[in-house]
Amino acid sequence: MLVVAPGLGIDERELHETFVRASGPGGQNVNKVATAVQLRFDVERARSLPAAVRARLRRIAGNRISAAGILVIDARRFRTREQNRQDARQRLRALLERAAVAPAPRRPTRPTAAARQRRLDAKRRRAGVKVLRASRPQTEE
Repeated sequence: MLVVAPGLGIDERELHETFVRASGPGGQNVNKVATAVQLRFDVERARSLPAAVRARLRRIAGNRISAAGILVIDARRFRTREQNRQDARQRLRALLERAAVAPAPRRPTRPTAAARQRRLDAKRRRAGVKVLRASRPQTEE
């Protein structure tokens, strides 16, 4: 069980890991050992996620979620398979923690009297500039 928050956890069976060869440092082993991890989590079919968390996760994850609703996390930062596994799970946990927190509802506010007055003064100044620009000087003939 991957515990995200109190009352929110992911069953290990819902996570699918595949190991691929990673580029970057690793010496001679880089061409022989599959140390990079691709962690796949099916967001659409996850029974452990409430609908609201699922919707926020889709929005937060962006292009990391496929059209089929599968979240793919690619971890290849470290040289060992186990470190990359932990990194992928930590990144999934961070995404889920962000999605678990509901945003505070926006409360509409009204502008203050001073702000309204500043806006009207600025409009009057701008109108005055335009009036001066539009009037042509009279030439004497």
